[in-house]
Amino acid sequence: MNPMPAAMQRFRAIWISDTHLGTTGCQAARLLEFLRRTESDYLYLVGDIIDGWQLRRRWYWHQSHNDVVQKILRKARKGTEVIYIPGNHDEAAGHFLDLAFGGITIRREQVHRTALGLRLLVIHGDLFDGVVQHAKWLAYLGDWLYTLTLRLNHHFNALRARLGLPYWSLAQFLKHKVKNAVSYISAFEEALAAEARSRGFDGVVCGHIHKAEIREIDGILYCNDGDWVESLTALVETTAGELKIVHWHDFLTAAVLDEPDEETDAHPDRERRLVAAG
Repeated sequence: MNPMPAAMQRFRAIWISDTHLGTTGCQAARLLEFLRRTESDYLYLVGDIIDGWQLRRRWYWHQSHNDVVQKILRKARKGTEVIYIPGNHDEAAGHFLDLAFGGITIRREQVHRTALGLRLLVIHGDLFDGVVQHAKWLAYLGDWLYTLTLRLNHHFNALRARLGLPYWSLAQFLKHKVKNAVSYISAFEEALAAEARSRGFDGVVCGHIHKAEIREIDGILYCNDGDWVESLTALVETTAGELKIVHWHDFLTAAVLDEPDEETDAHPDRERRLVAAG
């Protein structure tokens, strides 16, 4: 067997969600780089992978979005078990539950057992969002406002880049500072944890609210893998069974730091450092 490239990271499982392919806000090129640098036994696509809401309003499909889809299909062909769990933005995929396309199986939800024996419920999470379920017009309005915020954020950060300042997320700032948003996120997390507890799971993995986090809620492990619009995060399970949130920027930094120095003939098999938060 040929060894993996120096910058490749091997995980037991990877969870990604809220990529929103089909929108201008999707960070497809960075997602593609992440997929190229990782291998896993399981790859979970935890909803809102393709944004049907936005595509119905305005068709947008960059070549990089196609490249992401092709890369995922290639992983499935090479033996990665790929599970696609639709969210609210790609709800049309829910009509094909339990079917497989190109090696990708579509499920409403999935049970994942970690190497340490934890049973995790994997679900997008929109079913526990009262706005999405009971006031869809408000959800559409919120989606439009979020898209507008991302556009403003793009121009604002273009100016910051010219001034030599680092990236700053307006949407994430508003989520963390606006009282109602903080309350909404907390209620969402507690609802998911309660659902997992009531069904006898040790934890839950979800997406939907674009806020990556790992924390314990009343004895239940709550994991959110974040998004690929702003935070650029994924949830991973290491080969030892540890769950971590991986940030794309830190991941690339770690990968570069770990590449062997050709001049000093550094050991290629040394343990790869993974900068992560969780």
